[in-house]
Amino acid sequence: MADESWRLPNSVQQLASTAQEPPSRYLLREEEPLGRNLAGTEMPEPIPMINLGLLSASNDADEAAKLRSALLTWGFFQVSNHGMEASLMDSVMTASRDFFRLPLEEKRNYSNLIDGKHFQMEGYGNDQVKTPNQRLDWSDRLHLKVEPEDERNLAHWPIRPESFRDVLHEYTLKSKIIKDHILRAMARLLELDEDCLVNQFSDKALTYARFNYYPPCPRPDLVLGIKPHSDVFALTVLLMDKDVEGLQVLRDGTWYNVPTVSNYTLLINVGVTMEIMTNGVFRGPVHRVVTNAEKERISVAVFYGMDPEKEIGPIADMLNEEQPARYRKMKNKDFLVAHYEHFTRGERVVDSLKIYK
Repeated sequence: MADESWRLPNSVQQLASTAQEPPSRYLLREEEPLGRNLAGTEMPEPIPMINLGLLSASNDADEAAKLRSALLTWGFFQVSNHGMEASLMDSVMTASRDFFRLPLEEKRNYSNLIDGKHFQMEGYGNDQVKTPNQRLDWSDRLHLKVEPEDERNLAHWPIRPESFRDVLHEYTLKSKIIKDHILRAMARLLELDEDCLVNQFSDKALTYARFNYYPPCPRPDLVLGIKPHSDVFALTVLLMDKDVEGLQVLRDGTWYNVPTVSNYTLLINVGVTMEIMTNGVFRGPVHRVVTNAEKERISVAVFYGMDPEKEIGPIADMLNEEQPARYRKMKNKDFLVAHYEHFTRGERVVDSLKIYK
């Protein structure tokens, strides 16, 4: 039988504790399509900050204009006055850090490998390895389905730290409220019915929470924490590490460093499902994560997707003779499979659905 041990990457956290140099499978290659310079450039202006309370309560014209600009230029923005307590965000990050500090054998109780070898999306480990020469990312992750609530697989939800499950449940509820406020504001910008985008998410719509752990890396100049990609789902709510930078976003061929802030910040970004739904008006930004030689970094992303059986395509009210559909339709579950095939190659699945005329 052929040796397929390459399909089973090591815990990067464990690797980082012993390796003097990263193994070659983690090193950037000469043919990297989006550049090998990992230093990044400082952003030309601060990350757009949207006062969500003001925007939602009164559809404030200035806040709406800021949101439009942020979506059209960067594809992401920060939100303030969003109703989520700082103490809850702090609890989420503390629970995340405490989980990743558990012994490796305990974390493996939640492994994303069935029988130690068959990959599944949910659980603790690494992203799927599709080919022997696939470049690997310097990160571990815990990936959990949080909605629909009755489809939660609690076998993958850690019981330690003891607060983990309750904190994640509360965070999911609060994050969903923020998501709905943002979707309504985006619909107004598109001159759609206010609930048009919210109504795209049925009670079978998928929501995942992903806890990302980036250990220190001895060669941050040659290794990425996560390869360049656009998020596949419609919208992402990201809770960023407040102490350690790492996120970079690509705009006009330049990688920009997304700075940390003194308090935990919610960063919202558009995914490619939303890019298709809005017929390319709002685009999912390409981003990546770089590593740090001395410090660990943690982030928590909540991804809002569609019902797996729903057909993804431009919203009918966005189309007319002057603005025909720019993307082919595809059932969501097939779209997700295609995304992960493209992700391992550092490509955007949405580009394969574009209609060129």
